This record gives sequence, C-alpha cells and structure tokens, in this order.
Amino acid sequence: MSSKVAEMELKRGDGDHHHVDDAEKWVYDSSVDHKGNVPLRARTGVWKASLFIIAIEFSERLSYFGIATSLIIYLTKVIHQDLKTAARSVNYWAGVTTLMPLFGGFIADAYLGRFWTVFVSSIVYLLGLLLLTMSWYVPSFKACDIGEVCQDPRKIHEVIFFLAIYLVSIGTGGHKPSLESFGADQFDDDHNEERKKKLSFFNWWNFGLCSGLLLGVTVVIYVQDHVSWGAGDIILTAIMATSMLIFIVGRSWYRYRVPTGSPLTPLLQVLVAAIAKRNLPCPTNPDHELYEVPNKSQKSQCRLLCHTKNLKFFDKAAILEDKETSAEKQSPWRLATVTKVEEMKLILNMIPIWIATLPFGVTVSQAATFFIKQGTTLDRKVGNFLIPPASIYALAAIGMIISVTMYEKILVPMLRKATGNERGIKILQRIGIGMFFSIITMVVAALVERKRLGVVEKNPVQGSLSMSVFWLAPQFLIVGFGDGFTLVGLQEYFYDQVPDSMRSLGIAFYLSVIGAGNFLSSLLITIIRSHVRENRTELVWQRYK
Repeated sequence: MSSKVAEMELKRGDGDHHHVDDAEKWVYDSSVDHKGNVPLRARTGVWKASLFIIAIEFSERLSYFGIATSLIIYLTKVIHQDLKTAARSVNYWAGVTTLMPLFGGFIADAYLGRFWTVFVSSIVYLLGLLLLTMSWYVPSFKACDIGEVCQDPRKIHEVIFFLAIYLVSIGTGGHKPSLESFGADQFDDDHNEERKKKLSFFNWWNFGLCSGLLLGVTVVIYVQDHVSWGAGDIILTAIMATSMLIFIVGRSWYRYRVPTGSPLTPLLQVLVAAIAKRNLPCPTNPDHELYEVPNKSQKSQCRLLCHTKNLKFFDKAAILEDKETSAEKQSPWRLATVTKVEEMKLILNMIPIWIATLPFGVTVSQAATFFIKQGTTLDRKVGNFLIPPASIYALAAIGMIISVTMYEKILVPMLRKATGNERGIKILQRIGIGMFFSIITMVVAALVERKRLGVVEKNPVQGSLSMSVFWLAPQFLIVGFGDGFTLVGLQEYFYDQVPDSMRSLGIAFYLSVIGAGNFLSSLLITIIRSHVRENRTELVWQRYK
C-alpha cells in the first residue's frame, strides 16, 4: 500500500509571487512564528526548535514510566489489590491514558493549537504529580500512620492516589499528540533538506523517549524501591516542572500552526453531501465533473489532493449539481471539494491498519503488567544488589534504543540505495516487521512461563525463586526491538496519512492502538478468570498447565 500523501499535488495560493531565494529565506507552509508572522527559515524550526521539544518528551516519559512500570507493584503491595484486580486497574488506567490523546488532539487541532495544548496539559500533569507527592507527605492522606503495619490502607489515600494518576492521564492526553506533531511541524515538507531531516525526526524522537523511559525504570524505580515512594514522586514532580520551563524557553524558535476549527466538520459535510447525492451516477470523468476550489482563490496556503479511484461513493459529494449558482456560494453540506473528499478517504483507509495492529497493543500491555509481575517471583539478586521488579522494563527500552539507532544509522543508508525510498523501506513494511517481533515476544514469554511453572512444580517450597530474573531478558529485549519498528512506523504512518488539519489527531490514532490493546488485554483477563487461581507463588493455570 503506497502512501496517499505521496500522491498529493502541492499547490500554493501565492507561490507565484515568491522567488526561489525568497522561499529559501522564509517558510511558506501556513505556519507562523511566535509573533504571528511568516517564519524566518534560518531563525525558526528544524533541529534548533525540535531539540527543545525532544527534551521535554524525554522528561515527560521519564515521569510517566516512573509511575506506569511500578503501578502494578504499588497496587498489590500498598493498596493490597489481588493480581487480577491490579492488572485490570493498570490496563484501565493505561487504556484511558492512551485513548485520551484522541480528545487532546482534537482540542489542539480545533481550538487551542499545539503549543498551548501542551502547556495547559503540562499544568494538569504537574497537578497529578503534586497530588501523588502529597499522598505520601500529608499525614491525613497517607496510606497508614508511621510505624503501623499497613494491611488496610486508608480509603482517602486510595482516592487521592487514583485521582492523581488519572490527572496524569488527562495531562498525557493533551501532551502526547500535540507535542509530537508540534515537533514534526518544525520541518517544512516542501523544502528538500528539511523534509529529509524530518524523516529522521521520528527516530530521534523515540530515542529521546526511550532514554527517558530507561532512566525512569532504573533511577526512579530504584529510589521508590530503596528509599520511598514519596521520594520518587518528588523527583518526578521536579522533573516535570523543569520540563515545562525548558518548553517555554524555546518559544521564540518554534513554528506554530493556527487552529482552523473542528477537523471533523468537513468530514461530516462530505458524508452528508454524498448521502444526499447517493442516487447520482458516479462521475466518468472526475477531473472535469468534480468540484475543486481554484488554487488562486485559496485564502491560505494549503495542499490540494489529487483524486483517487477508491471509495467512489464519496466522489458524489463533489459533483456540481447546480451549475448556475456559484459553487463558492453553495452549502458545504451539499457540495464538497475533491480535497475534502480525499481527506475523508484517507481517514477511512487508515481503519484496517488500526484494527490490524491491535494485537501489538495487547503485547505492549502484557509487558507493562504480567511481564513485570512475573519478575517479582524470580531471583532478582545480582551479587548483593536486588533489582527492583519494575526496572526489568529497562531491557525493553534498551532494545528499542538499539533498534532505532541501528535502523537510522545502518539500515536506512543501505536500504535507500537498494529501494530508492527515502525512508529505506515503506512505512507499512516497517510496521509489519515490528508485528512479527510481537509474535516472537509472546511465544518466548509463553516458553519462559512454562519453564517457571515447571520449576514451581518441582520445588513447591522455594518456588520460582531459584530461577534467575534474566530468563525474562529475551522477551523484554524483543518487545523493544519490535517497538523500534512498529511504534515508530505507526507514528509516521498516522501523522503522514491524516489531513494537515488533523496532525495532532493523527498522533492520537497511533496511541489509541495501544489504548485499545490495554482494554482488550483486560477483556482477555476477564474471559480466562474461570481458568486461573492463585497460590502462594503466582498464577497457576488450572486447565492449560
């Protein structure tokens, strides 16, 4: 499946009025600088701006994974939920966290713009972290009194804790889609050099993401495990506050996109217009029978899309019925442009890809819940050092860093020569390779769990504590390798395929794959509950052991 964006015909309303030298000096891609003027190319955007954005992503991911990877441990050890309940709680929270970007992306594209959406959501995020910190240091919010064996934590602590982590979810919902698309906005697609740099942006974005993840699941988790949960929360709060300052410092270097109203309205207009004209025959000569806004009448610079032959029903929305009345004066709910029709097709064409990648989302949720809990039952000692259970997730981050770095520095240069593709391979091929790694991950995880249960059966007293935690290393590393292909591929695919007015929502679509995967994982847990019981060591499969 070739990229639809590759078929776009770029037409600029005032392009004829600018010489080549002028285009090199200024950025004419509908973006503005912090004063609302046309951006100066040498002064704004590209790496000088995106490095500020990658830095805040590094800090935010450090904070997020400092919470996410230890959440199941906290719920079972402090809140005292059983494993099944804790796993569902984590999956629900992770699902909400990764579906909230759909709302945040819509707000960014339609009303606030990406910069202000990131700023406001960062404040909400920081409030959540402050509440987490208060839940450990405000006496009335604590789980138990000092020195008390905490078998039944206070309900107020549980309420404050869940309120805090769901505030983090809301903050992440605005932060993730807006920040990543804001970073990609710093590169001009119409400028050859900037377009090539943009192809590397998503790889280095994920490198920064994984570096933050790595520190979050090592340094922060170590503090939580060996000092206190409260000390870890203080670190996360300080890091998030610092990241907000970093983001604000780069304000004068950013390129901004002005929000243009709800991006969903034009899609609804196409649907309504197509249904209204459902009895009309499909046009035999689309280039002459379908309506498009003349390039010179465009009030702002935008990309007009070429007509495609698939999903012909929606072409009817662009059929000009009343040729006596000026097309510009006709209702947009009755007559759509070819570009709006093609934008509708782009969205519909993404649905099969979204559905096909849901198993990948399930695999990601397994790594953040059962894989980590699995590690608590194994021998985690390395000499005199005891590895915190959540720190095992660092292996996934290491795997992704290796994968992204090798792909960017070794595979892409080689594949460009072989395929002639600027990306090295097609986006969907990259996603497919990562999906294959996901299958291998679950096969390896099943074999390791079978081995662990065999150890428990042979030695019920010591259980799986005689088995090293490094048995889990292959499945975590393979998860990381797969993420380096599928996650980055999904980011590029959904950002690349959506209309220009929906770039934040495009990033949210890829995150929603993981969110839906978390809910599917919870559904699987519910379905198999009747087959699972708990003993003193861990889950034992009654019927499939």
